[in-house]
Amino acid sequence: MRRLFPVTDETAAPAPRGTPEAHGEGGGPEGPWAPGTHGAADRAADTSASASGAGEGEGGAGPVGDHEWSLAELAAAYAYPETGPGGPRVWVRGNMVSTLDGAAQHDGRSQPISCPADMRIFGTLRALADVVLVGAETVRQEGYRPARARAEFAARREAAGQGPAPAVAVVSASLDLDFSLPLFTSPLVPTVVLTGAAAPAGRVTEAERAGARVLIAGDGSGVEPARAVEALAGLGYTRILTEGGPRMLGQLIAADVLDELCLTISPMLTAGDAQRIAGGPSVGVPSRFELVSLLEEAGFLFGRYRRS
Repeated sequence: MRRLFPVTDETAAPAPRGTPEAHGEGGGPEGPWAPGTHGAADRAADTSASASGAGEGEGGAGPVGDHEWSLAELAAAYAYPETGPGGPRVWVRGNMVSTLDGAAQHDGRSQPISCPADMRIFGTLRALADVVLVGAETVRQEGYRPARARAEFAARREAAGQGPAPAVAVVSASLDLDFSLPLFTSPLVPTVVLTGAAAPAGRVTEAERAGARVLIAGDGSGVEPARAVEALAGLGYTRILTEGGPRMLGQLIAADVLDELCLTISPMLTAGDAQRIAGGPSVGVPSRFELVSLLEEAGFLFGRYRRS
């Protein structure tokens, strides 16, 4: 993996095999591996492999050369904004993957358009978050499991005042969820369910019996994104990560509560009628975000964009 933006010494393309530069005479090491095919939910279970090493702080030059970044380097590169004098700042970050022709899924899942580097970033973003916000349909389609504790991030989370693992918060108006799943019955941190005031009382009771914490974030049957963010912040969850799906991300954009988007561009073409990364209602005026950093590995681009 190498950093393309901000521009550093590692921005230049790696030298071809067999050249002096490829053997250390003026160039960095070569050897990005071929992409794999792991699903979005599976990424949370497959990101335990790591290498030690310290990265530089946010906005710094970061590690030099084309190599597999350690989890410590990725954590430094994707650090949340520092806490200000007024206390923790609520920060809503999205993480999505898209093909070259705009598909956020293939055959209904993100698995076929992902890669190992995307999985490592996926796991890192989870490990930095207080809570993972996700839509009910994504929970059903991707087979979500509880977030788990990662030994590689334990010291960082403790220093930040965080628990061993992020909570998962599921947005659902109907509460049409399988509350017998481990996501609800055996998480390290109780799963939060966000719903509207008109949600079926029986389903609310069932969710609470399973161990979930139900929060009302809307006056009707639906959930209002801004109120959902406020409800999570009220629990102390100020580092909020959303993994979609497209409808969930679209609602956050329309409500103007998304602060950052981490977007993986997959070098694939799928055609068809797959969803984009964000759906739902259109905004009156397009939101302008600025590029913070851009990484590359095996043809995949990993962009980080912030609200201008």
